[in-house]
Amino acid sequence: MTATWSTPPLRRGISVSPRRQRRRWGTTVFMVVIHAFALVALLPRFWSWEAIGTLLVLYWLTACVGVTLGYHRLLAHGAFTVPRWLEALITTCGTLSCQHGPIDWVGLHRHHHLHSDDPADHHNSHLGFWWSHFGWMLRDVPAQRYVHQLTPDMQRVPYYRWLNRNFLLLQLPLAALLFALGGWPLVLWGIPLRLVLVYHVTWLVNSATHRWGYVSHASGDGSRNNWWVALLTFGEGWHNNHHAYPSSARMGFRWWELDLTWQHIRLLHRFGLARRIRLAPLLLKTNASI
Repeated sequence: MTATWSTPPLRRGISVSPRRQRRRWGTTVFMVVIHAFALVALLPRFWSWEAIGTLLVLYWLTACVGVTLGYHRLLAHGAFTVPRWLEALITTCGTLSCQHGPIDWVGLHRHHHLHSDDPADHHNSHLGFWWSHFGWMLRDVPAQRYVHQLTPDMQRVPYYRWLNRNFLLLQLPLAALLFALGGWPLVLWGIPLRLVLVYHVTWLVNSATHRWGYVSHASGDGSRNNWWVALLTFGEGWHNNHHAYPSSARMGFRWWELDLTWQHIRLLHRFGLARRIRLAPLLLKTNASI
């Protein structure tokens, strides 16, 4: 399992300037194509209950287990630990989200926390809703040059280096499996439509929760707690809580702040699979139980 990670010092960030940064044509074309295929999936000929079920299962497996629980709370912040085999499995689920490989995702996210909403933040919400939602990905990302420095714990794992290089290729065996199980409807609903849905839901954490919601803690940035984003993202919408206490495995601090990912961590703990669970100090003061 990866070691608990602590923020290394960075002398200074590189200011983001959308007009000066070159367009990433590969990413731009990929996004256009994947959105086009998502629209094709919505044609009546591809609708079926099996396709809808496939979408929902893979949405949970990649968005909740893979990205929210795995990439974010487990790998990026070291909020808890699991056995090495389970960490690799969860990370593979995150890689199937096609949000780049685990090393790049974690490195960029750690950089975001070092520079949240300041000029070096690659999805600085002060540059506009659409920039923080997805525009930043279509241009060169200056923070990319810090990824290696920010991920020494993950660089040591050969499997994570392999996933980081081959994250796109993982869609191919998944596509083959879905085609064998149900033909093109399952492929279109299980890959392009699911990817687009997971993309935009994930991006809402960068955009919507830095614009709408309420502030519970001084976090030094524009993060807010947003209930409807929390519902879509299995608890990630309690973003102000998270930016105030990044290493907390639980993001919903009040009884009504539903955090489904935290419930997954609690379940893993009951089976003896999640250990060294870190919680915000205020939760420990209120004797919040695992």
